[in-house]
Amino acid sequence: MKSFDYSTYLSPFTWRYGSKEMRTIWSEENKRKLWRKIWVALAKAQHKEGLVSKKELDDLVKHQNDIDIQRAHKIEKEIYHDVMAEIKVYSQQCKIGGGKIHFGATSTDVIDNADIMQIKEALGIVKTKVSMLLRNFAVQIEKYQDTVCMGYTHLQPAEPTTLGYRLSLYAQDLLWDLQFIEKIDSFIKGKGIKGAVGTSASYEKILSDTKTDAFGLEKEVMKNLGLDSVAVSGQTYPRKIDWLITVALANIAGSLHKFNFDLRIMQSPNFGEWSEPRSTKRVGSSAMPFKKNPDKAEKVCSLCRYVASLLNVSWSNPAFSLLERTLDDSANRRFFIPDSFLAIDECLQTTNSFVKDFVVFEDIIEVNLQKYGVFSCTESLMMELVKRGANRQEMHEVIRKHSMTAWQEVSKGNKNILTDLLSNDERVLKYIQKEDVAHFFNPKEHIGIAHERVKRFLATLTNR
Repeated sequence: MKSFDYSTYLSPFTWRYGSKEMRTIWSEENKRKLWRKIWVALAKAQHKEGLVSKKELDDLVKHQNDIDIQRAHKIEKEIYHDVMAEIKVYSQQCKIGGGKIHFGATSTDVIDNADIMQIKEALGIVKTKVSMLLRNFAVQIEKYQDTVCMGYTHLQPAEPTTLGYRLSLYAQDLLWDLQFIEKIDSFIKGKGIKGAVGTSASYEKILSDTKTDAFGLEKEVMKNLGLDSVAVSGQTYPRKIDWLITVALANIAGSLHKFNFDLRIMQSPNFGEWSEPRSTKRVGSSAMPFKKNPDKAEKVCSLCRYVASLLNVSWSNPAFSLLERTLDDSANRRFFIPDSFLAIDECLQTTNSFVKDFVVFEDIIEVNLQKYGVFSCTESLMMELVKRGANRQEMHEVIRKHSMTAWQEVSKGNKNILTDLLSNDERVLKYIQKEDVAHFFNPKEHIGIAHERVKRFLATLTNR
């Protein structure tokens, strides 16, 4: 049975993008279950101090998961307060303990801790999928570590590299992204139980005749929730935490965007070296049946741009949170935090499928290498000429002019004549014999220490 229909606006994240597990985390039902979990945790801590009876606590626990969203929404329309609406529904269900729900608390004692619980669970999924992507990259890096291909700068042929080395660039970015998440993990803390402006005044009042204080109560509640809390807060946890989380997700978005953008370029017939995995029934265009568009990679790039755009919102919220709190962050947080996680989740799923079943056309790689690699070998020739006494600047100009002539021929679809031109130039032959010039024009011999660097990086990647 569907939990929605198509008669009203739906977010694409409702059904199109993101995994079921990520959508579950950010569901309305899960959010309200977490709210009730926090109310129960608070009641348990208060029970230990004699503020909530055993019967009252048992009643709250009994009805903890009896979520009735329709009833809550109906009440919310009347009172315009979602937390109070949920309290009313919960308290109506709990005939014995309902009067103790939210005792001493303010709304953000519930909402903010629940938000962090959702965020931490969602980050766990993200970390798992980034780790999976790194493992998939490691497999392909090892497979293609000796596959020499043309390297490009400015989208123009530059010098040869290896496909494994190029893939290492993407994996290194993602490894840093994962390490950044691990580094900020200690900053991701709940508000704790601190009351209306963070001073815990309400809790100190109700605990005045008990054996504990507000510090002790907060410690007990947060232990039950499995969360750490910030040392100080206003009414909410510091929104800078949201900023750090968005930065972490935007970092991943940047890395995924680069790989998928490069994939789109390399799938173009003008390069033709890679492709998205494609099913036999996949349609590329409604008008042009022959098309093999990289539309899944384009989807990833589109969603990554969206995540990056949310940095402005997440920066503004802490910067504009005046004094102990303003409410102008509340509405946008309802969607920009879930959206950013769901978007990254979809992008990671898609990119993982690309890398796991990476499609490489090695014959095309060889064709492009032979077509353009000759130009890159001129660096080897120039260095050898200088070693033998030639003026570097003069040789650079000689090679440049011959290269431009050779480019004109290649642009016409003709053979690359650069080797012939240089083998017959007296300024070159002054230092190198004619029959030796061609020895410098094997592009596979001009990849430096790419293989060794890949081996070292793979060791780092696989030993995490």
